[in-house]
Amino acid sequence: MDVFKVSGNGPLHGQIEVGGAKNAALPILAATLLTEETVVLRNVPDLSDMRFMLEILRHVGAETVQPEPGTWEITSKKITHVAPYELVRKMRASVCLLGPLVARMRKAEVSIPGGCVIGPRPIDLHIKGLKKLHCQVDISNGYVHVDASAIKGGPIFLGGRSGSTVTGTANIVMAATLAPGTTRLECAACEPEVVDLCQMLVKMGAKIEGIGSPELVITGVDKLHGCEHSVIADRIEAGTFVIAGAITRGDVTVKGIAPKLLGAFLDKLEEAGLPMELGEDYIRVLPFTGSLKPVDVITLPHPGYPTDLQAQLGALMTQTEGLSIITERIYPNRFMHVPELQRMGADISIEGPSAIIKGASKLSGAPVMASDLRASAALILAAFAAEGDTWIQRIYHLDRGYERFEHKLAAIGAKIERLSDKEMPKELLEE
Repeated sequence: MDVFKVSGNGPLHGQIEVGGAKNAALPILAATLLTEETVVLRNVPDLSDMRFMLEILRHVGAETVQPEPGTWEITSKKITHVAPYELVRKMRASVCLLGPLVARMRKAEVSIPGGCVIGPRPIDLHIKGLKKLHCQVDISNGYVHVDASAIKGGPIFLGGRSGSTVTGTANIVMAATLAPGTTRLECAACEPEVVDLCQMLVKMGAKIEGIGSPELVITGVDKLHGCEHSVIADRIEAGTFVIAGAITRGDVTVKGIAPKLLGAFLDKLEEAGLPMELGEDYIRVLPFTGSLKPVDVITLPHPGYPTDLQAQLGALMTQTEGLSIITERIYPNRFMHVPELQRMGADISIEGPSAIIKGASKLSGAPVMASDLRASAALILAAFAAEGDTWIQRIYHLDRGYERFEHKLAAIGAKIERLSDKEMPKELLEE
């Protein structure tokens, strides 16, 4: 198993390119099942999650060809309606096969995804939406069984305890594209990744109004056709690289990202006093002296502060002067990285849904374990600001969402190596 060895770093300098968005590419891959014709997707990141999704698509009958890195040609002429547990269990996002299978096959059997370390992610809103489309839904033996023979559009309110649901919105929009009549979807997720999916569906012939707003109107069509589409840039990867520049007091230009995709995130960094230059398709972190200011952040659905950049911001706030408060409103268990930061010397306490971070911590390298995808990134960022070496275990989490992460950072001066755990000092290995 691989580990990262990260050494305390001086300022990073240079340009770093953002890849395609994992959270956009996954439902977009699922959407290729909506048509018999070939769909050409570009800017698809090479991640373990992508490989899992492509494996599932092939299992249900799709033919996949990769003519060049980052590009996939997917043809789904004859498909089955069953997505089994042994594949779905590997990745929660595979639940977004429900929508296209229901739309295309008028039936679906999809295994319910397993649990998640950052908190429960129930699919009750997905099921509610399907029932509102006049589908019969039964849950038995760990599978969602859907009979969509009577599917038709109608009004749907898709809000939940934490606001809108991103994958739920994706599922219901995809199901509604081929449902007779009109579907008016209220409290739809507004994330850029949902917008990207909707724009691709429109290229395929879907009729969707209100894209980017919390109210989507989908008029069902008889069939969809193939198209070419390029996946949007990954705003979470971009934000992570911005913080890498900030925590090392470097001069880092993050290329290929529109700053408007990161409005709430950049607003908080401006509030902290981070000097930046924003262009049409780049964010440049400028060198600074002195200290950044603490911030008070609450994670919320888009356009609020993204939960996927909560842990990374927390790492940066350990280096500010003063008290920062980060409140998590999306996933209740998303502070599992905090004990690992504490091992490195961070002064953080958890009070209910909030992390209270006392800044100006002197961090030192330590063996730590990643608990999830974004926690992995936060530990690496903290390691850049620490003295000595930090050994980060369980980095397979990171490989789910960051393509060539260590290579991109090493190219701008980061001291980061991917090694076998056999190269890790024996006294530091997890028991």
